[in-house]
Amino acid sequence: MTLTELLSNAKHAVVLTGAGISTLSGIPDFRGVGGLYTRTDIDANKLFDLDYFMKDPSYYYKHSKDFLYNLDEKEPNLVHTTLARLENEGVIHAVITQNIDLLHQKAGSRKVLELHGSPMLHHCLRCGKSWTFDEIAPRVRAGEVPVCDKCGGIVKPDIVFFGESLPERALAESEREARSADLMLVLGTSLTVYPAAALPEVTLQSGGNIAIINRDPTHLDRYACWVGRDLKQEMEDLSL
Repeated sequence: MTLTELLSNAKHAVVLTGAGISTLSGIPDFRGVGGLYTRTDIDANKLFDLDYFMKDPSYYYKHSKDFLYNLDEKEPNLVHTTLARLENEGVIHAVITQNIDLLHQKAGSRKVLELHGSPMLHHCLRCGKSWTFDEIAPRVRAGEVPVCDKCGGIVKPDIVFFGESLPERALAESEREARSADLMLVLGTSLTVYPAAALPEVTLQSGGNIAIINRDPTHLDRYACWVGRDLKQEMEDLSL
């Protein structure tokens, strides 16, 4: 059975996406060539560590400005636009994502559950004042470390850092979608980061099927009803 047929036959299909889908937009994944964890100029463990951020937020802002605060220059690719179209046609019900690049929304997806938060909003950790990404990004690109103009507190993006819990609402809704899904399409994720990686297992345990497209094998490939490696080709086939 083809992927198109699987999706056509599904009554409640949902999608889980990871960093691998955004490489086609020029955003390196975390562990691939040029990815955050392969760079020698950045300590990735410090970059998104909450305790380190509280001590020295400048490290995060200095080293993230060239890959995170230029997201307004990045465009959705074939994967994002195909998923947005499939949602619009009622083929898929939700996109659950581990990504923080905002490209699903930019492509037109409406129900996007962001498990790892989003840089769309930044908040002062002391008084709670908020700023949008568009307000903060130019300041960061100019080399500034944002400080709250109301109370002088530390300004942090609404991204989930190491040491923080996942957003309760997004996680709970993602788990509901996983339980309800008769098909979960897993795209561009190695399924190594939990609790996001447990969602396909929830679908399987609830009697649903999973289909996986990822460059490298995952530990759930043997349980999938369909496995592919070429994300771009499979999306092109879905677009026909």
